[in-house]
Amino acid sequence: MKIQLALDRLEIADAIQITRMVEDSIDWIEVGTSLIKEFGMASVRELKQAFPAKTIVADMKTIDNARYEFEMAFRSGADVATVMGVSPLVTIDICMEVAARFNKKVMFDLLNTSEDQVRELMNYRDAIFCAHVSKDEQEESGERNKGTKNGALFTENEVQVAAAGGITIESLAALRKSLNPSVVIVGSAITKASNPTQAAARLKQAVLKGE
Repeated sequence: MKIQLALDRLEIADAIQITRMVEDSIDWIEVGTSLIKEFGMASVRELKQAFPAKTIVADMKTIDNARYEFEMAFRSGADVATVMGVSPLVTIDICMEVAARFNKKVMFDLLNTSEDQVRELMNYRDAIFCAHVSKDEQEESGERNKGTKNGALFTENEVQVAAAGGITIESLAALRKSLNPSVVIVGSAITKASNPTQAAARLKQAVLKGE
């Protein structure tokens, strides 16, 4: 199980500083949607330059204009880019084609995606499927990712799964049991911790021990 550090609502310099504090404990670095919206592709380029050995995920949340957005992300140093699962299939096809051409990966953000839509997306075996509880759901209604939605469908189809949405070290065991993701996406549990280095190290140990 890999740990993806989600960097959102930060200045680029602060995002780099926090990542340096925890880089030994994390595997993938997510340049969050808020960073990309505020600072553009500079955020992707600077994170890749700072951490060239890490997998950089550009959380584009593309839903249209896919060729332009995905080419831009990959040329800026992203190794993975995200597209919304509710996008038209022509958009999904373009994302997959561009990623293959650049030898990169696509992550489907399944936020608000119906079971029928998820089943249709299962045809794209090379993609990463991200089970996502939104920031608004977390902050407004206290929702957290428990790994129950579409869990059986993912297992049945043997696809690579990522999980995002309020994940903490305390919720890791239940998430592993219900969803068993290959990537856990963790933001505030690390970035807002009083000691991010310690928080990330504890999470990494829990992952390694299978807790």
